[in-house]
Amino acid sequence: MRKVLQIGGFIAAAVLIVFGVVAIVMGVNGRNTVQNNLTQEHIVGSPDMTPALIKAEARKAGLSSTTSFPTVSVAGKAIDNGTKARAFASYMRIHALEASGGLTYSQMPRFATQDGKGTNDPAKALQADGRPVDNAARNLWVTETALSTALNASYMAESLSLFGILVGIALLLSGIGFGILAAGGTLRGVEPAAKFSGKRTPKDAASLVLPTA
Repeated sequence: MRKVLQIGGFIAAAVLIVFGVVAIVMGVNGRNTVQNNLTQEHIVGSPDMTPALIKAEARKAGLSSTTSFPTVSVAGKAIDNGTKARAFASYMRIHALEASGGLTYSQMPRFATQDGKGTNDPAKALQADGRPVDNAARNLWVTETALSTALNASYMAESLSLFGILVGIALLLSGIGFGILAAGGTLRGVEPAAKFSGKRTPKDAASLVLPTA
């Protein structure tokens, strides 16, 4: 019984170590892939991408004080990891709000008008080649949303990769621990415990007979 448990301990240790190594390798590869893809885009933060400057710009543009502002500066920095990508995306949102007058995509009219206010009525919109002209600010918002979503996805992917690395380390350490326990014979006391919970042998039963007077 003890031998079987010891072999099982070694097998469990080997499985945990293998899974740990695989998780670490996959996590590192995923993180490197995210960072390499971001680097290939050659994105660099604009000079106004600091918390103080972006707030000043927002006030001049008349944005609401309840607008959520970035807290990390990426001005002049290459966007080469998930954290910087997330910060850059938050600055892009402020720029889009400045261009749209503080309105989001769902709040803006579909078509452009002569007075610049826009309209949802095609008959009142500016016409070009017999078709109503789209609201440029709304199209800008669509572009900003697509780019910021990709940047935020990079942040999420990098975070998941780091989580995979941590899980891999935990599995690796657990496997090593199982192997040490199995090699050290820690399971040695399991067999007597199993016998104790099973049927008593005649020798064990005789030892429980009380002496007569």
